[in-house]
Amino acid sequence: MNIREIVTANPIIAILRNIEENLLLPYAESLLEGGIGAVEVAVNSPDAYRQIRLLRETFGTALFVGAGTVLNEERIKSSIDAGASFFLTPSVTEELLSAFQKLCLPVLPGVLSPSEVMLCLKYNMSLMKLFPAGELPRSYIRSLKGPFEAAEFVAVGGVNADNMASFFQAGFLGVGIGSSLVPKDKLISRDWAYIRSHIKRMVEEACLPF
Repeated sequence: MNIREIVTANPIIAILRNIEENLLLPYAESLLEGGIGAVEVAVNSPDAYRQIRLLRETFGTALFVGAGTVLNEERIKSSIDAGASFFLTPSVTEELLSAFQKLCLPVLPGVLSPSEVMLCLKYNMSLMKLFPAGELPRSYIRSLKGPFEAAEFVAVGGVNADNMASFFQAGFLGVGIGSSLVPKDKLISRDWAYIRSHIKRMVEEACLPF
């Protein structure tokens, strides 16, 4: 699947950063049962590549496991070796985009400025990660799509359960949510029933027509 197909099928991507190993698999299982079928493991987290491998081995094709915070070719290679299904970057360079293009990998390149959007389009990458989206007015996406009508965006950074709907209403194709995805105390207490129902509500809201 290409990156647009992955995001269209999974409009909410759970960002897993610094998740304790003993919580990783039951948390991912609760996300999957709640309706989130794609996760991003930030590769600057401890044991990130091992966690990517563990998630792939445990859930197989039922869960799309992405590698996030990919900044260079070394991280690309390590993420591929771990079994990552897709990739996300916080920003872009010619070298990084060229590497992804040569390997034909599904990637969400991180952008903020018009110059970065134009650079991604140069490499035929029309779906991008707008980061940090929560720091910007919701109308910013409309401003970018004015001159770059082919560009589409996933909102990452500052997205939470309360404001998620506003990003979809603004025209974002998807969102990435990290630490604000579920209450921390519910994760620590292993309240998987609450997490499943909480995620299910979020997914249902994301699928509402706006």
